[in-house]
Amino acid sequence: MPDSRRLPLWHGRTLALLGILLVAANLRTAVAALSPIYTEIRGDFALSSVAVGALGMLPPVCFAVFGIIAPFFTRRVSLERVMVVALAAILAGHLIRSSSGSFVVLAAGSALTFAGMGVGNVLLPPLVKRYFPDRIGFVTSFYVTVMSFSTLLPPLIAVPVADSLGWRISVGMWAAVSLFAILPWLTIVIRRKPAHPDHDVELEEADPQILRRVWRAPIAWALAGIFSVSAVNAYAMFAWLPQILHDTAGVDAAQAGVLLSLYSGMGIPAGLLIPVLTARMKNVGLLIHVGVACFVIGYLGLIVLPAAGTWVWVALIGLGPLIFPLSLVLINLRTRTHEGAVALSGFVQGLGYSLGALGPLAVGLLHQLTGEWTIAMVCLVGTAIAASLAGTVVSRPRLLEDH
Repeated sequence: MPDSRRLPLWHGRTLALLGILLVAANLRTAVAALSPIYTEIRGDFALSSVAVGALGMLPPVCFAVFGIIAPFFTRRVSLERVMVVALAAILAGHLIRSSSGSFVVLAAGSALTFAGMGVGNVLLPPLVKRYFPDRIGFVTSFYVTVMSFSTLLPPLIAVPVADSLGWRISVGMWAAVSLFAILPWLTIVIRRKPAHPDHDVELEEADPQILRRVWRAPIAWALAGIFSVSAVNAYAMFAWLPQILHDTAGVDAAQAGVLLSLYSGMGIPAGLLIPVLTARMKNVGLLIHVGVACFVIGYLGLIVLPAAGTWVWVALIGLGPLIFPLSLVLINLRTRTHEGAVALSGFVQGLGYSLGALGPLAVGLLHQLTGEWTIAMVCLVGTAIAASLAGTVVSRPRLLEDH
């Protein structure tokens, strides 16, 4: 369980806080910076619709694969050292993408970057638990908010930079953020600086049973289910929301883009408030039910009255993924040890992103089969209800190590 002693935020852990926030700033930039400039890339080499679709599926696939295997890395090497390697992979991937002259090289660089991001996704919750056991909710809130801004910023500047300096600069400039993120963790590793007054930065031997135990624990499956619902809906909406709004509410392309930004922006207040509330509330199931209600009302609104309250429905659907930062906090609150947090984080995010990759495909297939969006949105409502059922399990204060 988190350390009950509350220490000053900067107490011997300034580098760790800076490192955590800089890692968070790297975990979405490569995803958000590429799609707005496909037209510019096509000016240099062929980029078919199939190739674009393949690039679109790379992030969740890499997040899933490396989310599952990341805990195995930490059994032999410390969290900090694995994070340095992950950030180095992100940096190298940015540089390869910026120098690519073919789709194969662009895809390879993207895969390397997304692999590093997948490892970073998994390691951030246990790093928060390790360095800030007394402020889990606050620090999680801080880094989730940084992640939200790192998702919003690249699309806003990608096209202007590509137009003025070229698309390679537009995708490669984020390597600077990766380089800055490496420095705090490299300093910690070299100095062997204490992670926390009660902990040492050196490797803590993991329980060899923990990685097997996580697959049999109800809390792990329930939390993975909640995370999966967030991922499925998020990736489905990023892929299809503009088209859904055009077909059902009659909005034009510019309005659809603004509404997609509204959807993305709702993650900022959720990221600020939900982790703090999750850490303080006894019954976190209430927050899960709020997120589910937002999903259900928003989707039903788009089905029944799409043109009457479009902004309200999109805002509600955007609030539904409040269960994403909630899941990240619960990874720490439902584990006793650092190795338990790593194992649970890998399991939850690996399974969650695996299912998330299927979200856009499933919605697209249902639309193609039915010629409308109603059935697809009804199915998304069904996923939200499944999260509500899983919430009854995670709301119980049971720890992974106790199963």
